[in-house]
Amino acid sequence: QLQLVESGGGLVQPGGSLRLACAASGFTLTFYDIAWFRQAPGKEREGVSCISGTDGSTSYADSVKGRFTISRDNAKNTIYLQMNSLKPDDTGVYYCARRVGSYCSGYRPGDMNYWGKGTLVTVSS
Repeated sequence: QLQLVESGGGLVQPGGSLRLACAASGFTLTFYDIAWFRQAPGKEREGVSCISGTDGSTSYADSVKGRFTISRDNAKNTIYLQMNSLKPDDTGVYYCARRVGSYCSGYRPGDMNYWGKGTLVTVSS
């Protein structure tokens, strides 16, 4: 059964940290790029980070570089997003999604062929 399930969201104060997980089933990570997207209220869904299924290379949005780290555990078929130094602007629903591996080149919402349901991250004091 093909499935992507996000977890780890919640309420955190500015400057805090969260670790999101995307558990994949029904396919092997080595064949797909997995990307994290987020959508804040009233805004377009935007790419946050991506990890290549081909070689494990990563890509980050400028707004999260130096604060977020994407990683994968192939044995667990799980992708993680470690989020540090969180800001209120990081608030939104975070989704993981997949596409056929392309070294995370130009990943956009329309390029992804399967999505999880999302997990809400709220950064507020």
